[in-house]
Amino acid sequence: MDVIGMELTVGELAARSGVAVSALHFYERQGLITSRRTSGNQRRYRRDMLRRVALIRMAQRVGIPLADIAAVLATFPPGHVPTRADWQRMSERWRVELDERIRRLQQIRDEFTDCIGCGCMSLDRCPLINPGDELGRQGPGPRRLLGG
Repeated sequence: MDVIGMELTVGELAARSGVAVSALHFYERQGLITSRRTSGNQRRYRRDMLRRVALIRMAQRVGIPLADIAAVLATFPPGHVPTRADWQRMSERWRVELDERIRRLQQIRDEFTDCIGCGCMSLDRCPLINPGDELGRQGPGPRRLLGG
């Protein structure tokens, strides 16, 4: 099979990956995926872009920012098809960040629960909006509205 027969249109890539055409265009502008242009200026994607799109979506699903995904994908040589070993290395790289994010979210959840129960409505004592009365040290007035 020749290279052209192994390529997908943007619509085919969207249908097979479950990702909107507009998202694929965005990924391409961000350098996450690549295509070639036909003589009629239509995009054609190698079939291995399906795996790259799946990898991008999975990383996004667990909260990895696109910039971090792009940084990792940029380390792959041109034309490299991501493998299971690549995903393992990527997930290990992001594990510490994800664990820290989980810890912060649990802390916010716990403080939020306390906040709902306390009913104080005091911004000077609120551990969520104004921990340690940081806003009070910045001066009088509506510091959040004034932009700090």
